[in-house]
Amino acid sequence: MEGGNKIIAALVLGIWLMGLGSNAQLNSTFYASTCPNVSSIVSGVIQTALQSDARIGASLVRLHFHDCFVQGCDGSILSDNSASIQSEKDAAPNTNSARGFDVVDNIKTALENSCPGVVSCADILAIAAEASVSLAGGPTWSVLLGRRDSTTASQAGANTSIPSPFETLSNITTKFTNVGLSTTDLVALSGAHTFGRAQCRTFSNRLYNFSGTGSPDPTLNSTYLATLQQTCPQNGNGSIVTNLDLTTADTFDNNYYSNLQNNNGLLQSDQELFSTSGASTISIVNSFSSSQSTFFSNFAQSMINMGNISPLTGSSGEIRTDCKKVNGS
Repeated sequence: MEGGNKIIAALVLGIWLMGLGSNAQLNSTFYASTCPNVSSIVSGVIQTALQSDARIGASLVRLHFHDCFVQGCDGSILSDNSASIQSEKDAAPNTNSARGFDVVDNIKTALENSCPGVVSCADILAIAAEASVSLAGGPTWSVLLGRRDSTTASQAGANTSIPSPFETLSNITTKFTNVGLSTTDLVALSGAHTFGRAQCRTFSNRLYNFSGTGSPDPTLNSTYLATLQQTCPQNGNGSIVTNLDLTTADTFDNNYYSNLQNNNGLLQSDQELFSTSGASTISIVNSFSSSQSTFFSNFAQSMINMGNISPLTGSSGEIRTDCKKVNGS
């Protein structure tokens, strides 16, 4: 009987370990044998895209961010409308602003040619985000991999879960807490606004009639305000874009935080990190402004933390052959 018990115990342990392996256990060597060149393939496609689109790196980071905040990091933001899916692309935070889908498709095509049916679209977004930051002069990190792609999407979730540029720090903090991210993660990940562009409609509320006061946002530097009013005239074209970082627009550095200290944050959600009285975020902004290496190490860790939000692993989900649609649809 004792030997039998040992066999049963071993079987139970084996089943338990198998369960662990299929439950959100991402690792950096997931494709080491099945698609060893995955990172260089992704980086190569992005480098080509950057030659004609300086914004693409920031856009790809944003796609990963907007994906992870809705149903977890599952590639759901990439799905087009279908009989069973209301696309997250049409949600308010994404419509006419989320971009880079064509580059994701190019990456997927390159990977399917090299290692068909292996790399998920959700993992492509995670790898592309790291490559984009690195190519812009930012930190590198070991991307944890093994996500699978969702067969569903949530347009309603995208409308409610993704932080908005118009929200208060309190509301945004709640949205980060809801997905298991800390205040440090919030400040670090906001630093992605050190490169890329934003449309006038995302900050023009600060320029003329802030919160119904009839005056501009008092936390906006007056010189910067005048510049932005020229770029975005009242009742003008809301889709015109301007740099998120007025100092080094296409470089990933810590100038974003010194901009906040000088009241030169572009979005309300940016400036509130520093200008909200008594906020715990102020000391973190100061820390990241004074040390780029501190910002870089925290940003890398926060990207890993974000990439760990509710991934599908093991036998859950699927590996899409086309990132725009569920297999067989």
